[in-house]
Amino acid sequence: MQRRALGATGIDVPAVGMGTWRTFDVRGAAAEAECRRVLDAAFETGATLFDTSPMYGAAEGVLARTLGDRRDRALVADKVWTADDGEADEQIVRALALYGGCVDVYQVHNLVAADRRLRTLGRLRTEGAVRVVGATHYRHAEFPALVTLMKSRAVEMVQIPLNAADRVAEREVLPVAAEMGIGVLVMRPLGEGALARRAVSEAELAPLRPYGVTTWAQALLKWILSDPRVSCVIPATSKPARMAENAAAGEPPWLDEEMRRYVERLVG
Repeated sequence: MQRRALGATGIDVPAVGMGTWRTFDVRGAAAEAECRRVLDAAFETGATLFDTSPMYGAAEGVLARTLGDRRDRALVADKVWTADDGEADEQIVRALALYGGCVDVYQVHNLVAADRRLRTLGRLRTEGAVRVVGATHYRHAEFPALVTLMKSRAVEMVQIPLNAADRVAEREVLPVAAEMGIGVLVMRPLGEGALARRAVSEAELAPLRPYGVTTWAQALLKWILSDPRVSCVIPATSKPARMAENAAAGEPPWLDEEMRRYVERLVG
């Protein structure tokens, strides 16, 4: 697994990590055991950055429990998500308790009450309870607000959607990230699974094999990771085999421009 700089933070991250939206919002011993097997595959392949949020139901707690004594080998990216100051404090206290007193990357989810939350997270970074402060948004209409924070140096990383069918961030966010030394996590790299479900033939995949691509999902992930401005992609999965498949996309060689255009044509 290639490791990349998370902007100018001094922290290296794996090219492929893992999201926990929906997939880790589970209950019961059997379901948690399956999540643990997914994490086993992630650790085996070096995909050791895990993104979660209080917005994701039970996912924060399930991630913490399934990490167990592996916490010090992982990078946890969590979020605070509320307009209520008291509830925000509760979310942060809970997250710090879950993850051993430190969250590696703490993000303001969807820019909710961003100014107030960033002040709190900045203080926690000074105290050593947070290593990197950032912000996220999934809506293109909010990218200008995200860029304003980036240009003000209020954040050290951002999380945005990007894939071969959704390239708005490529134009509006990535140039600023590169200019300002800001790390980039990519959500929805497979279009919430919709892109990965496209039927692609073996013949269509053949030109991509010299780049280490054996599946369509890997082609989609490699398309993103071939842009050096991206720090890490965080596809979610509930299957250990799919985790290993995703992680295999985190190794060079990367797609050249001709092959990136080829993937875009396959996406349609």
